[in-house]
Amino acid sequence: MDELDALRGMRTTLAEQENPDRLALRTNWRRPAPARRSRRGLKISMVSLAATAAVVGGSVAAISMTSDGKPSTGETPVLGNALLVAATNAQKAPDGAYWHTRYVHGEINAVGKTRAKHYKVDAQQRYEAWIDKSGRWSGAMEDFGRPLTADDRRKWEAAGSPKEVAIPVDGQEGVVFMNPMTPPKKPTGLRAETGREYFGLTPQQVVALPTEAKALEDYLLDLKGDWRVVSTESKPEPMRALKGAERNRALSDVAGSLLGQAPAPPKVRAAAFRMLATLPGIKTGGRATDPLGRTGTMISLPVGSTTPLGLYTAPKQLGTYRREWIINPANGSLLAIQDMVVKPPHGSKKLRPGDDGKPDSLEVKDQPDRFHKPGELVGYDAYEVAEWTDKGPN
Repeated sequence: MDELDALRGMRTTLAEQENPDRLALRTNWRRPAPARRSRRGLKISMVSLAATAAVVGGSVAAISMTSDGKPSTGETPVLGNALLVAATNAQKAPDGAYWHTRYVHGEINAVGKTRAKHYKVDAQQRYEAWIDKSGRWSGAMEDFGRPLTADDRRKWEAAGSPKEVAIPVDGQEGVVFMNPMTPPKKPTGLRAETGREYFGLTPQQVVALPTEAKALEDYLLDLKGDWRVVSTESKPEPMRALKGAERNRALSDVAGSLLGQAPAPPKVRAAAFRMLATLPGIKTGGRATDPLGRTGTMISLPVGSTTPLGLYTAPKQLGTYRREWIINPANGSLLAIQDMVVKPPHGSKKLRPGDDGKPDSLEVKDQPDRFHKPGELVGYDAYEVAEWTDKGPN
């Protein structure tokens, strides 16, 4: 099972039953274990004085791709761009007995019936986990919601500071439990059980991934999975079957996973950075701030949907989005992966009939980002810790 599956299984309170499609994705029953391996990790360093000056001066590498996956117009790659700086430092990162991660997964939801009176809440899942090289692991997770901004907090308090708020979930009503001050639980000890997987790869397969960018890309292209955002059926296929923007999104999703969650050794994480640097459309960009308030270097590409790959066979969103990776080339860390609105939800889409045989459709009123403006945040993963260490859980 996936690392997140195990942590989610430790919940003591659920706001609602998980959608069967999401459960199927997390438990990985749709995807046979591939014969090969895959991804994640991070850490960074300077490749030249020119690169150092670029990073210190706020220069950024931004990956932007057109809808057909071809390079967009803009500046050409520069020597020592942030991804290559990151790769150099990733390779220098220390090894250790345990892979330790602590991160926050957030989804931004509008609460309220009208644009004028709504406020936004950040529905968070906080994770902390250790895994050793044999695959034994320990983890803890906490669910709660918080008002997104100070203005949202004022509106939430004006509404009586409700402990539960209603949000739309696939055309129905879900609930977010508000608990703005509660810290996450702490993992204790290591479990004897194994079975963690990352896009179908075991920790042992992750460790053995290629350490050269092109070889890593070729390996990942042979991974089988439900890689398409929209498909008529759930049918695992090699990533190599994808073209253009679809392939670039799949490769970048796996690379982001390697850089933030999976126990990939330093050389594999360096290869993931270098692979990202070869994707079409690299250009210089600017500085960006992550959801935890940290400033770093941004890498971005447009995506038609922020829905995780393999989760649905039909579109579940009505807007268009831009995915951003924010890295810190100075210390080699992946700060966050975040999704921003390009075009807010609009119109509607007919969906295939559900299990009850009744017609179904996608409506703006059912979208969590129905009141978002262009450039606003819709979801993120923010990494506080992603490193090898010799210090295990208490």
